[in-house]
Amino acid sequence: MSALFRHPLALIACLILSGFAQAEAKPAAKVDALAVVKHYADLGHAIYSDAESSARQLQIQVETFLQAPDQEGLIAAQKAWQTARIPYQQSEAFRFGNPVVDDWEHQLNSWPLDEGLIDYVADDYFAALGNIGGDLNIIANARINLGGEIIDASTINAELLRGLHELGGSAANVATGYHAIEFLLWGQDLHGHELGAGERPYTDYSQGAQCSHGNCDRRAAYLRTAVSILVEDLSYMTKQWAPNHAGNYRSQLLALNKQIVLARIFNGMGSLSLGELGGERIKVSLEANSTEDEHDCFSDNTHWSHYYNGLGIENVYLGRYQRLNGDILRGPSLSDLVQQASPDVDKKTRQTLSATMASLKALSDTAEAKEKPMKFDMLIAEGNQRGEDILSAILKDLVAQTRAFEAAAAAIKIDPTATGL
Repeated sequence: MSALFRHPLALIACLILSGFAQAEAKPAAKVDALAVVKHYADLGHAIYSDAESSARQLQIQVETFLQAPDQEGLIAAQKAWQTARIPYQQSEAFRFGNPVVDDWEHQLNSWPLDEGLIDYVADDYFAALGNIGGDLNIIANARINLGGEIIDASTINAELLRGLHELGGSAANVATGYHAIEFLLWGQDLHGHELGAGERPYTDYSQGAQCSHGNCDRRAAYLRTAVSILVEDLSYMTKQWAPNHAGNYRSQLLALNKQIVLARIFNGMGSLSLGELGGERIKVSLEANSTEDEHDCFSDNTHWSHYYNGLGIENVYLGRYQRLNGDILRGPSLSDLVQQASPDVDKKTRQTLSATMASLKALSDTAEAKEKPMKFDMLIAEGNQRGEDILSAILKDLVAQTRAFEAAAAAIKIDPTATGL
């Protein structure tokens, strides 16, 4: 069996690739901008629906674990978290142009975070410079003193955590979202650039004498509340993209000039491709050799997060998405519009997308190798030439992909900066 199948997410990735390996047949009839925009909204609804449903499954697994904590239950909850990342990371192609998403995203996916805000940390832990919340330890303290202001944290609930999220205007004070939950399930990754993820013991959630590190009841309340907030936030976004909901974002989007909407779509793909994935998530970590800047740093799931970011970009251009249940949603796409205007430009764009996905697959294959796997935090270590080669190849392909988007937009006379925002 290939090493690709040795991770629970690898099988899903393979199914997606095999499902999309069919010939990219172009429709006999021409498509227009309105059809593309409508299908784009359908894609958004499907992806956010999957993100919501997978978060609900995570909630079920977390509750099962908390009812009777053991190692098996902790692993099941961790796997549910990893599965929940699959649709969410693909959804990020809908950022950077859709304000309803970008204004909301920080609640779910802010990183890196100062773990000391939430729970116990290692003795050599250092918070971000000047962060007033970096060592508050919400779980251990029922009363939080902020320069003389006392916050009653005796009850850990959604109101408390939402109020403490990005406390003092610091993005490092991440109290909610995927990465707060990730930290609560894995704990700190203390392996540096060596192999190994966080090793939080399941007894951190045991009650009574078996409780490790104290405050197990409050830690359970925090985890339960954080997952509930995640579900609530994703439910909100699913409704924003749902059809037949008067006044939601989808209805507003469909009412806009279609040239503006196409500009938003190109802007979202390009910004995620080069600025966020290529820049913030790969280049920054590589140049600084910084495990603190790794995206899914507690779980060592970063290679999959990057892979599904790339797939999300490809989804939008090609107008397709494979749902978690295996169903494939296809429809009028940017690729169709560009192909009608310039077959050569469309072909080049699709080739750059394929090249990027091949580079991202090389990253995931390396991380999931049966022998001597190298996770993202190992690849960014100073002097790791193999890691630099793999990540530099991804960056090169992301640059080419983004330039191809610029050419594709020009072919259909779209200015990606003309988003109307």
